[in-house]
Amino acid sequence: MNYQDLIVERNDTHIVSITLNRPDQLNTFTSLMAAELHQALISLDSDPNIRVIVIKGAGKAFCAGIDINELENKTALEYRAWIEHMEKPLIAISQLDTPVIAMVQGVAAANGMGLAVAADLTIAAENAKMGLTAINVGLNCVGPVIPVARVVGRKKALELLLYGDLIKAPEALALGLINKTAPKEELEAKTYEWAKTLAQKSPVAIQIAKKGFYGCEDMGYLNQFNFMNDAFARLCTTDDAKEGVNAFLEKRNPDWKGC
Repeated sequence: MNYQDLIVERNDTHIVSITLNRPDQLNTFTSLMAAELHQALISLDSDPNIRVIVIKGAGKAFCAGIDINELENKTALEYRAWIEHMEKPLIAISQLDTPVIAMVQGVAAANGMGLAVAADLTIAAENAKMGLTAINVGLNCVGPVIPVARVVGRKKALELLLYGDLIKAPEALALGLINKTAPKEELEAKTYEWAKTLAQKSPVAIQIAKKGFYGCEDMGYLNQFNFMNDAFARLCTTDDAKEGVNAFLEKRNPDWKGC
């Protein structure tokens, strides 16, 4: 499918990248780009040959938030529908079977930070920065702060939300907002190396693990165990689980079937 504000390309047999492609506007979200990103995620997730999706930005920034040119002349109900539309890709990631890796270069601000943190896994350039910056122009990032708060907790999330500071990659790593960093010039190579490692795992085991993780996140402690144990029992009945165990015992590489 052709997109106006995205570039979608297969980088490996099982890896596809989605590039936010508005570099002159620092890849800020428009309504069109939000719709295209959501559509691309759903479409790629339906392809059984795709095991990892990488999201990145064209040019010098990952994503600097939402294009403020779309802010004017809306009613409260229209603003509500508009911001929900912008957040749909962030929410969709947790509902996909396919794991999503965000590759962050330059700045990830406001909804861009939300997207980077909402991704299942995140790798950033050592000089990257991220922040919930909308407060600095009289707005706020109450949507993007939701995935951020699940990582850093109430106090730090409120600090990021209310002050709007950009934090550097080392601090983001220490807070758990990103998984790892790489030198700027090595970011792309390190990202795809990481993605290839993930793509070599059993796709059905990855899917069940991801679904289980998000599915039980808001449950009580004991209910989480019950939910995850049911997920594990389902996994044990799959061909991939049997193949994985047999391959380990036979000291060979597994041949995953995805079922």
